[in-house]
Amino acid sequence: MGRMDAALDKFNQMVNQGVSPDIVVYRCLVLGSCSHGDFEKAKELISEAVNRGLCSNSVFFYPVINDLCKEGKVKEAQDMFDFIVGIGQRPDVIMYNSLMDGYCLVGKVEEALRVLDAMKSAGLQPDAFTYGILLNGYCKIGKIADGLSLFREMSLNGVKPTTIMYNIILHGLFFSGRTVSAKEIFHTMNESGIPVGVDTYNIVLSGLCKNNCTDEAIELFKKLRAMNVKINVIILNTMISAMFKTRRIEEAKDLFATISAIGLVPSVVTYSVMMTNFIKEGLLAEADDMFLAMEKASCAPNSSLLNQVVRALLEKGAVVKAATYLAKLDAKQLSVEASTISLIVSLFSGEGKLREHVELLPVKYQPPES
Repeated sequence: MGRMDAALDKFNQMVNQGVSPDIVVYRCLVLGSCSHGDFEKAKELISEAVNRGLCSNSVFFYPVINDLCKEGKVKEAQDMFDFIVGIGQRPDVIMYNSLMDGYCLVGKVEEALRVLDAMKSAGLQPDAFTYGILLNGYCKIGKIADGLSLFREMSLNGVKPTTIMYNIILHGLFFSGRTVSAKEIFHTMNESGIPVGVDTYNIVLSGLCKNNCTDEAIELFKKLRAMNVKINVIILNTMISAMFKTRRIEEAKDLFATISAIGLVPSVVTYSVMMTNFIKEGLLAEADDMFLAMEKASCAPNSSLLNQVVRALLEKGAVVKAATYLAKLDAKQLSVEASTISLIVSLFSGEGKLREHVELLPVKYQPPES
């Protein structure tokens, strides 16, 4: 509180010397008081600023509500909101949206809807941001049906969905396994002329793959390439994985080979997808070659990649190779994940199918004899 106290002392000196603080000074002091938890002082300053005729719109009030909501202090934000209304100020849509967003951020969508009702009662109409906030809130807590109803209501009320809103509902639908509805929404998006960007394509392609519509995803991806649609390495990772899943191994290898040609750089995830799938296909030498290519490209393997490789090798029964990558984890001082340890214990302890090969593991990873 030291700096805040000093700021308030300076403020009082200004007032005593006949200097009239402007709205910027009051806003800084109100925000500072809120950040230090002194809400009574913040209210006192707001009342003072209002009485001086310095603030009568959301330019002053919005940052106060917004900052509290972003910090998860929704109860305090609601209290401050009610105080502002109580002193005769009329919040606008921006302030109501901010409070709704605060409730949605902490999963209280029903409270956000209560704020929406209050906003409508005040004679204000929800805008695109209002619907986007509520849509995101529903999808975050898994109430996809409610989100879809809201999305359709929005269009009926004359509010045109944005690309971001389409992305939110598409992600929610695919995540909940409602693939048919997701494809219908995506079709509507294309037909309505809403800009479809790389993020949307990533959501749709990954959503199709996760819901066992891999062939459809590959077909769409090929159309996008034929149309010269801009893609990113995240999409390429998704599609390489999809091609391996459908046993299109040569296509997956060809797609990996084109990454540099189209001006992109393989990520750690890209190399991980290639290596683990090579191992699953029994192509251990190609997995090793991929690791060498990764190091040559100065792309440092992380703990996640090495753990995935170790697990894939162990599941394939390639104990010596797995031991080599365990050693790499140690050499790079990276941690062995709990799931890797669990797999080692299950495979090499007691009746584990690899028990007779336990001595091939580094000593520190050999489970104790039961």
